[in-house]
Amino acid sequence: MLSRAFAILMAAACRVSAQEALPDALPAPPAIIAEPLPSSAWLDLRQTTSRNSKAQEAPAWVEALTLLPSDPTEGSSASKSIFRIRVTPPGPDYKILFFRLFFDDKPNQQPELVAWDETGSHILRSGTLGAGMNLPSSDSVVIPMAGASAIDIEVPGDGKTVRAAYLDWMTASEVVHPVNAEHRDVIPEPFSAVPALHSPPEDVENFGTVTATLAPEAIRLDGPTQQNAVFQFPIEAEPLTALLSFEIANPRIDAPPEVYVNGQNIGPVAFTLPDLADPGYRGESEPLTTEMHFNYTGWLRAQKIVPATALKVGANDLAVTNGTGTGASAIRATQIQLKYIWDKSDYLLRTGP
Repeated sequence: MLSRAFAILMAAACRVSAQEALPDALPAPPAIIAEPLPSSAWLDLRQTTSRNSKAQEAPAWVEALTLLPSDPTEGSSASKSIFRIRVTPPGPDYKILFFRLFFDDKPNQQPELVAWDETGSHILRSGTLGAGMNLPSSDSVVIPMAGASAIDIEVPGDGKTVRAAYLDWMTASEVVHPVNAEHRDVIPEPFSAVPALHSPPEDVENFGTVTATLAPEAIRLDGPTQQNAVFQFPIEAEPLTALLSFEIANPRIDAPPEVYVNGQNIGPVAFTLPDLADPGYRGESEPLTTEMHFNYTGWLRAQKIVPATALKVGANDLAVTNGTGTGASAIRATQIQLKYIWDKSDYLLRTGP
């Protein structure tokens, strides 16, 4: 009894010691800023207003918002519109600005962000945003604001494809991560903590699980026109189970796409939804109905477990389809994971109730 009690005591002491050691090994949290934190800014950039719309409000660090007239671009007869946002950092600790732009992602009308300093020199060009999928969408850019005083949203045409912008100041802190985990540039976006989904260029095996990319590019889905995303992939041995993952833009959140494997409907995907406060939600209503449906005008993570019985050794066909009444969306970074027997996995054999 004495040895058993001593063993229990030692085990408890080890657990307590480990719990106390972990926080000491991590970097100290940043000092709390005494002054109030700056408010985020939501800028409505639509050029049409309703009778019930209120005057635009913005925090004091947004000095001005101007829509410049359309002008032909250099070396071209095509015109472009510019939304110019003048900002002043609310304090010396704020040097990085999170900028999320909401726009209609039309081909040849994709916007670009340009940061300027007081001398009129470029500090940053984001490059073209969107994928030209002709869908309502949003993209985020992190802008270093050292010396910058204005941000331009440049868009071909009359600028009516630009809907709104969300701006928020960012602070920096130390981040720890496992050295053997996949490297991810994780920047927590407001309302959501899910990192972007990356597609490996080649098949990757880890702990008995194979990850294979089906298509990295964006593919349009359209229920009314029956435009689906179709893939074919081979497998050499039947897995224990499989997981399909992709990102999807402009889905109707209450009617996810459905997945077909080798002609069998295995059901709808599951979304990882951000907070309902996210401005990316866009409501749509129809005549003679009181219910409003919501689409998410950004990219969401979608996943679906694929039963092993639906797969077969050799070539497999997989299709992702939108419902008839759900409109259009697009998917990207489509990949599948196949889980096989691994000698270190934990398996249970149930012999009875």
